[in-house]
Amino acid sequence: MNSLEQAEVIRVVSLIPALVFGNCRDLKAFERRLTEYIHCLQPATGRWRMLLIVVSVCTATGAWNWLIDPETQKVSFFTSLWNHPFFTISCITLIGLFFAGIHKRVVAPSIIAARCRTVLAEYNMSCDDTGKLILKPRPHVQ
Repeated sequence: MNSLEQAEVIRVVSLIPALVFGNCRDLKAFERRLTEYIHCLQPATGRWRMLLIVVSVCTATGAWNWLIDPETQKVSFFTSLWNHPFFTISCITLIGLFFAGIHKRVVAPSIIAARCRTVLAEYNMSCDDTGKLILKPRPHVQ
């Protein structure tokens, strides 16, 4: 190896730590941003879950009262709904919430984490539900 080749090898080898540590910084920044984003979704997700629980309980309570009412069997369907406005309103509200996409909003952090796992799988990585990166060992080719 001549001196020019040795200088080139030394230059390339000296770049390896910079590349490795640079990638680590990028991974750490990506992990911080992902955990921050998932963490910021948690309060809104909690509120959507509480709203869904309250409306579901109201609908179930209204349905129970609607079903045990002896007048329900004697009158038409629409008249029975008119006689039970609590059930009718809570049922319409629940249907409206589902049309508005509440089923996606209550699981938004899980959707984000699942999509990130799909993309990260190509790089032998994964992440947990909080956004922390999981580095997998490289596959050995023989």
